Amino acid sequence: MLELGSVFLKTDENMSGDDLLRNSSLYREFQAERDEILRHKWLESEKAGCDIGFEAALTDWILKHRSKWRRSRRAPPSPTR
Repeated sequence: MLELGSVFLKTDENMSGDDLLRNSSLYREFQAERDEILRHKWLESEKAGCDIGFEAALTDWILKHRSKWRRSRRAPPSPTR
């Protein structure tokens, strides 16, 4: 840990495993995908009038939306003027 005045900065050497996990791009991508699945679960449950469950929402989202969602995440940002 580095001390700058009264500010402490974490370095890779003293980051816990949890910190490293949360800061990894793979984990952030997993969290974003999970958030989309939960959003889909909520929308589909509202349409059905009952909780469809995570498994059903996951399967439905993968079949209907995952490919497009992933492509949109990888697309370079469009230039703005």
